[in-house]
Amino acid sequence: MVDITSRAAKIRLLLTDCDGVMTDGGLYYSASGKRVFEVTKVFNIHDGQGFRLAREAGLKTGIISGRASPALAARSRELQIDYLYQGVANKIAVYEQIKSAEGLTDEEIAYIGDDLPDLGPMRRAGLSIAVADAVTEIRECAHLRTSKNGGRGAVREAVEQILQAKGVWEELIRRYE
Repeated sequence: MVDITSRAAKIRLLLTDCDGVMTDGGLYYSASGKRVFEVTKVFNIHDGQGFRLAREAGLKTGIISGRASPALAARSRELQIDYLYQGVANKIAVYEQIKSAEGLTDEEIAYIGDDLPDLGPMRRAGLSIAVADAVTEIRECAHLRTSKNGGRGAVREAVEQILQAKGVWEELIRRYE
């Protein structure tokens, strides 16, 4: 049995995929057949608050996405995400680059994923998290599986678990009272 609490307590950096984790993974096309996905994405407000809470608790955050999207760039700026990499074919190389830039070990990194391109970082991260509707291979390699689907608050759920394990959750909640 993997001790999720001890793994989560060590986390200093939260990395995540975008499509299928921060969004429901849907692709949108216009009636003319033109893909409008790059300019239109639906993000969950609870996930955004999760990123804010992570930042308030001193965690660094990053997104490694296989697709490039102006919508994701705008949302990342709004959430003050520390690292944004888009159009990434080799996610493990970017994972290693961020790890090196921050001077961290794998044990200090959490990664949230949903599909096969996330497999490398998830196998490396000290805390790998699969969203509830992730593909089988991702669910099987994850230390933790959220109860929420991608795009439906899964990031927030993961952040809450990390911050609870670090013992800072109650203090953050009190700031909102």
